[in-house]
Amino acid sequence: MNNLTQDEWSNLLGNTPNAVTLDVRTELEVEEGKIPGAINIDIYDTQNFVNELKQMDKKQHYFVYCKAGGRSAQACAVMQQMGFEHTHNLEGGFSHWTGEVEL
Repeated sequence: MNNLTQDEWSNLLGNTPNAVTLDVRTELEVEEGKIPGAINIDIYDTQNFVNELKQMDKKQHYFVYCKAGGRSAQACAVMQQMGFEHTHNLEGGFSHWTGEVEL
């Protein structure tokens, strides 16, 4: 797992073909806005979270975020334990995001 600043995360995301942006916040949090193109899978819905991950390509690059960076770091750790090769955590999470927001 890479813990990246917003600039590092955005630059790497923009330069990684077919990258997946993964929002692990709750549905209620996502209603406040999300990073454009992000897929939401609530980490608190543990069984669904794991089931969704099982269907994903483990060789793909995943750019993961939550509200403050803690849950996304946890998600990246779970993903690595499941064999995912490239996980990138957004330090500070969505609460520090200054880029585009999709409502």
